[in-house]
Order: sequence, then structure tokens, then C-alpha cells
Amino acid sequence: MAPNLNILYIGNTPEYFEVVKEDENVSLIVLENSIKAIKYLNSNKKLDAIICEYNLPGNNGLYLFDMIKKEIDDKYIPFILLSKEFSNDLYKISFKKEVNDYYSTAVSKPEDIISRILFLCENKSNLKVAKSLEANEEEYHMPLSKRIFDIFVASSVLLVASPFLLLIILAIRLESKGKVYYISKRVGRKTFDFYKLRSMRTGSDELLKKLAKEKNQYQTEQKTTESSLDKPCPECSKLAEGETCSPTMYIENRQICDFWYSHYKDEEARNNSTFVKIVDDPRVTKVGKFIRNTSIDELPQLINVLKGDMSIVGNRPLPVYEAELLTGDDLSKRFLAPPGITGLWQVELRGNGGEMSEEERVRLDNEYADQFTGGRFSFWYDIKLILRTIPALLQKDSV
Repeated sequence: MAPNLNILYIGNTPEYFEVVKEDENVSLIVLENSIKAIKYLNSNKKLDAIICEYNLPGNNGLYLFDMIKKEIDDKYIPFILLSKEFSNDLYKISFKKEVNDYYSTAVSKPEDIISRILFLCENKSNLKVAKSLEANEEEYHMPLSKRIFDIFVASSVLLVASPFLLLIILAIRLESKGKVYYISKRVGRKTFDFYKLRSMRTGSDELLKKLAKEKNQYQTEQKTTESSLDKPCPECSKLAEGETCSPTMYIENRQICDFWYSHYKDEEARNNSTFVKIVDDPRVTKVGKFIRNTSIDELPQLINVLKGDMSIVGNRPLPVYEAELLTGDDLSKRFLAPPGITGLWQVELRGNGGEMSEEERVRLDNEYADQFTGGRFSFWYDIKLILRTIPALLQKDSV
């Protein structure tokens, strides 16, 4: 145990930590509410960690966590949230807010919490460096030549294509009920409303999950029927009863150690495709098939270009459910480039029957994103991709 570990506890059940108080290497400061806690934190006294009950007089522990992030200079103090009973909803909210850890006093031992705090304190310097690099990251700026070109092309094409676009809109409306356009949330460098002409029957989103499993072009293997959550950790099994190989957490109302949870996440990543592309999608209408094969359904995205949401050339913006899966450095690198109507992977493989593995798409997205690191953007490279897009617009497969 490291000496002189100063921990601030905020709550009304300090007796839970009686065992900890007996340890001469741990100093536990007990305060009853968030007001006293903020005053103490502003006093600039040395503090190594904060343990906070969720239920506090007048507010809750997450409210206090938000206050600390806004008002306290040292925002890298490890913060542990406690509740009497485990709540899966509270766990999810804590995770999204980036609380360091969440424990239930009904099933966790105070010694486990102290061990976790020691681990967080030992790695606190690494966290500071990472946050500092994140804060100092160079702000992204769209190259001026690229933005001027985008505005010129988008406005010109919309003006020339408007009569033909009106005929397509009429055909969509006559074939099936519903709006002629489709709006969805997409993720590029930010989340925005993405515009397309409707090529599917209304209510098609409800069928997506089923189709993604059965006809996803990027799915390479079936998900296993039994996951790591259903099996015990082999490392913990070697230890005495009640001991774990690493700090524990709660997933889907099950207790699981950090080591085995990491294994579970790797397993999920292997068994599930990041991208979803439906082959011969049965939701597509007759008019929809035509406008998809000719890429006419993409024309409303020129409005996105004029708004600054997208560029003519870039990496395709992703639906939110796909973007949430891109957590690895090799996957998230694609977001260094602006989202675009056409891009490298479309001209490379879309016109070749639509056959593409997930690894190929990631590689091509990252290859284009490399242009936006170190000021290496090439306007003429974009022009080449646009010229190569023309033969890829007409394709045989409905993908």
C-alpha cells in the first residue's frame, strides 16, 4: 500500500469504510454533501481520489462529478461512484460521463475500491498526458481550395439537375407512399442530418437488424451462440474463492473482471461486422433500384455540401450505430478526413460488382485520411477521384 493516500469520501455511510480507516497508509476525509465537498476541493488541499455516494442531500453524485469537471482546476482526480444496489442504467450513464469506476456497496468490498484507486493513482500521470495531447490537438480546418470547389460544384450540379430531379421526385411519390426524401443522422467529423432521395419502402429501418445478420456484405462469420459473459474467467478460476485477477465491473447484471471483459469485447469485435451493406436489399423499390444504380439518390447530399456538413470527396459518413463501433485507432483514423459524397473506396471497388471486405474498406478510408495529417492535402488528388467516380456511377449490382 502506498503511503499517505488521501481520499475524500462524500456520503452518509462512512461506516462502510471502517476497515480502511484502520490502515495507517490511508487518510479518509468524510463530508456529508456536495457543497462541503466543493469548498474542500477549492481549498487546494492535497487529494488523491474521491469516493462519492450516488444519493446525496439535494442532488446526486453524478451532478457533483459534473461540477468538479467544470469548477475544479485539477480535473484528473480519480472519481469513484457508489450506490447501495447495482443499477445497470446508472452504470451506463457513469460510463458515458467518464466516471473512473462504479461500485455497489451491496456486493463490493471496500478493499477492492482502495485497490482500484491505487491503480488509478499510479496511472494518473499517463491520463494527464493523454488529456493534454487531446486538448492541444490541432483544430481541423477544411482546405480553402477544397471548400471553394465544393460550393462551385454543388451549386452548379443542383442548378443543372433540378428539372430532372423533379421528375424523379414525382416517380418516387407515385410508386409508394411516404416522403420523397430520407433524412438520417450520420457521423463524419460531427453528427449531422444526411439527405437522400427515398429508395426504400417506408418503415424499412425496422427490418435492418434482421437483414444485417442475414445479408450483410461485410459479415464474414456467424456470431457464436455463447459469449464470454456466459463463461467464468479462466484466470479468476485459478484463485481462491472471492478473489479476482483484476478489478471487477457489472455488465448486464453480471459481475465480470476487467481481464475477461476485455476478452469479451475482442470476441464481439471478431463476430460482428463494423459496417453494414445489404446485398440485393428487398426493401428497395423499383424506382429506388434505378436511382441507386445510377447514384441519383445521392444528389440531395449536395445540399449537405453547401451547408458544410460534407465535401464532394471524402470518406462516407456513417450511420450512428456503425460509428459507435469504431473505437480502435486503426478504425477511427478515417474521421481525420471530411465526410464526402464520393471517395477512394467507392471508385476502387464499388464499380467492380460491389465486392469488398471490411478490411479493404478500412484500409482505403485510412489511405484517404492520411492526406489530412501534416498538411498533405492535394486538390488534384480529389480531381482524379472525381474523374474516376464517373464510370463507377453505373453499376450492375444493387448494393
